[in-house]
Amino acid sequence: MSLRKVTKNRAAFPSDEAVLKLFYLTLANISKKWPMPLQNWKAALNRFTLLFEDRMPGR
Repeated sequence: MSLRKVTKNRAAFPSDEAVLKLFYLTLANISKKWPMPLQNWKAALNRFTLLFEDRMPGR
């Protein structure tokens, strides 16, 4: 819901990288309000890296 709130007023984005940056910054701000940390995020991130190798930014 929070990500949708951020993107609904924007008609278009100049690039895919612009969307990723917006989501990253939004999630960083939202995560400060979460009462509990994400569970198993490292495992999920590893899985995403395997599935979407070409889409994941380099580490």
